[in-house]
Amino acid sequence: MTTAALTAGLERIPDQLGYLVISEEGVLASAGELENDEHTAGVIMQMVRTASRFRLSGSAEPPFKRLSVILEDFVYAITVSGQKVFVVKRQHNQQEPINV
Repeated sequence: MTTAALTAGLERIPDQLGYLVISEEGVLASAGELENDEHTAGVIMQMVRTASRFRLSGSAEPPFKRLSVILEDFVYAITVSGQKVFVVKRQHNQQEPINV
């Protein structure tokens, strides 16, 4: 699969600051603030492996498809598809709580 096919659509995500496409072998593609960020890729893969251990009894389905890591200034949106993990770092547009 070509890099263009792997990253199709990732660059068009609103407020994105960078992205990673990761497999068990390592980083397949990266751009923006996550370009060549092997450390972040390793941390995210460990999080995905840990979350994958939590299976519902009797379920053959993976325990999740998406995982969000929300920090003060940005969000990592993580999607698992096939044997690849797609990570997009987005600006976190915090909204003030509404008091009723």
